[in-house]
Amino acid sequence: MTALDHHRIAARDESAAPVLDVSGLRVAFDGVEAVRGVDLTLRRGEVLGLVGESGSGKSTVALAILGLLPPTATATGSVRLDGEQLVGAGDATLSRLRGSRIAMVFQDPLSAFTPVYRIGDQIAEAIRAHRDVTRAAAREQAVELLDLVGIPEPKARADAFPHEFSGGMRQRAMIAMAVANDPDVILADEPTTALDVTIQAQVLDVLRTAQRETGAAMLLVSHDLGVIAGQADRVAVMYAGRVVETAPVEALFATPRMPYTLALIGAVPRLDGLEVVTGEEAEALAETETKAEAASQTQAVAETQDGAETGSPDDTPASEDADALVPVARTTRRALVPIPGAPPSPGALPSGCAFAPRCPLVEDACRQAEPALAPAGDGGHLAACLRSDALVGAAPADVFPVPELPEPARVERAERDQVLRVEGLTKTFPLLKGVAFKRRVGSVYAVDGVDLDIRRGETLALVGESGSGKSTTLFEILGMTAPESGTVELLGSPVDELTKRQVAALRSRVQIVFQDPMASLDPRMTVGDIVTEPLRAQGASRAEAARAVPELLRQVGLDTAHAERFPHEFSGGQRQRIGIARALSVKPDLLVLDEPVSALDVSVQAGVLNLLHRLKAELGLSYLFVSHDLSVVRNIADRVSVVYLGRTVEAGDVERVFGHARHPYTQALLSAVPLPDPVAERRRARVLLAGDPPSPTTRQTGCRFRSRCPVYAALPEADRARCQDEVPAALPQAADHVTACHFPREREVIAAPA
Repeated sequence: MTALDHHRIAARDESAAPVLDVSGLRVAFDGVEAVRGVDLTLRRGEVLGLVGESGSGKSTVALAILGLLPPTATATGSVRLDGEQLVGAGDATLSRLRGSRIAMVFQDPLSAFTPVYRIGDQIAEAIRAHRDVTRAAAREQAVELLDLVGIPEPKARADAFPHEFSGGMRQRAMIAMAVANDPDVILADEPTTALDVTIQAQVLDVLRTAQRETGAAMLLVSHDLGVIAGQADRVAVMYAGRVVETAPVEALFATPRMPYTLALIGAVPRLDGLEVVTGEEAEALAETETKAEAASQTQAVAETQDGAETGSPDDTPASEDADALVPVARTTRRALVPIPGAPPSPGALPSGCAFAPRCPLVEDACRQAEPALAPAGDGGHLAACLRSDALVGAAPADVFPVPELPEPARVERAERDQVLRVEGLTKTFPLLKGVAFKRRVGSVYAVDGVDLDIRRGETLALVGESGSGKSTTLFEILGMTAPESGTVELLGSPVDELTKRQVAALRSRVQIVFQDPMASLDPRMTVGDIVTEPLRAQGASRAEAARAVPELLRQVGLDTAHAERFPHEFSGGQRQRIGIARALSVKPDLLVLDEPVSALDVSVQAGVLNLLHRLKAELGLSYLFVSHDLSVVRNIADRVSVVYLGRTVEAGDVERVFGHARHPYTQALLSAVPLPDPVAERRRARVLLAGDPPSPTTRQTGCRFRSRCPVYAALPEADRARCQDEVPAALPQAADHVTACHFPREREVIAAPA
């Protein structure tokens, strides 16, 4: 029985007294309420997930519980820890409880640790603050805790400073400090937000271990519905400072009773490529798409004569409850469900229900008074919605308007023009030492064998962990200079043969959309000037540029009347649309999209992804899409290239690579991505990687992945020698699918085992 099973059993004991009881919690900043009457209960061994968009008040609730609000904030209401009141408690009382009875895992561990003290000393200090133990005993316990959370060589690592740890190791050390005194409650505030997906899986595993060892209750704050689906026993959804729905995790995902919750579920791209529909529609789809599904299965069988298992059209799950939401496969890609509008400002809430301006089901009564949480189902399912009954049996697309995605032109890939070809690309940076007189003491092998191929009207996703060489690859392509070694061809022209005039002409055909829209837009320029800046750089007159503004804004779904506004007057999603409009102004053939939706809320992300789909179909664009989110990649990409430590390890058609991954690194990436489906997520097989990638300052021999590879670890010594000495070549596995592995093996890592 897993730790999650134990937690779920513990959570069923509703008669047990709550270890943490939050009632009527309100938090105001300079008189403006950011949290408005939140009620939460936590029982021992239970995980409560707290979700919502940015600004909904999730982190403020966690900080208020622990008494860590800034001086400008005022908290009222009740927070009781085993009956002891925390709201209004003095510093002495809170200091006695913090780190002892209730502990916090912060989002950014680098800023939470003191940079001038060693990790082991900081953990030992937390122990000695609440226990009468010697310095040596506390130090020994700190080492044991580092070992518990999976820090390699814990005794040596205890002497390291925070900056010497990777992000995942710092977060594990933060968890070790949080559980040092066996707390009753752990508050985890977005503990995996800034981490790679493989490191996120490690940290979540450590959190489960820590909770199992301490028996603590946990409040898990996250914007990631997949993480919540896999970890939580119950879920509370926040909007505009209030809890608008709460339920056991399975009930909330299967039968949401608040339109906001339903929209959040519909806005999330799924790694398994399934679409959430009602039970009745699932049965209808099973009938209408049987022929297409059968044809796909026939082709898959023909391509996998090596014995790989394939499903059948009859495998489509039928729902026992027509009102429950069911994930099903479609033969065509459908748009995600964007939530119209934006959350209200805390100081300018609408009358009545705060979600009313964005809700398609709104009626006059919704605007009269704010609805209270009321029973909306069994098992303590509550929803603050007057129209909750209207959601019975409704899928997200039944309630919220979903744009129709235009069908791209059906042209065989071999017949389409090549937009970008990269073969064997390498890039090495000097490793320097010294201040006044720098000298080279080594090299950083940032890119060491990347291969890419993009055709017209196609999206290629470039994926891999931080430090894998994705950004360096982009810079080498966009620099349009001769590569250190290898080949780069843009629109049929080798970049090392281009003249300065040809480079200038080619730049208008290759544009980039940056990760942070605010940082990439000049705050002193109007939107009209921003979107036409590339046109002006290409020699267009001011009048010509001005005439192009209305159409550019219309293309990306913005109001043409907003051309005279400045970037700070727009939301994050709107600013990213401005960045896309700027890139489109010179009619490019290739758009390089560097993590374009990673900084956006899931509801805003859905709208931007739908926009990118539409623009590609209408304008015949090609995309090079860099992302760490494989669920987004599954939604947007036609093909995918997986890179590890600067080298391509697997590439091909996205459905083929995701559905039949053969490289253990790809399998680990896929298995680490959580599904927003509690039942499926908790039944999946896991491939947890050990540690972090090796340093790029050391030239690796043989297979670069072998130090973390679960396949290599199980090989006999004779086969290991091949991985140690021979660099694996990228060999075909099927049509449009290559893998660079000496021992490729297919393994199901997305769907739950049968």
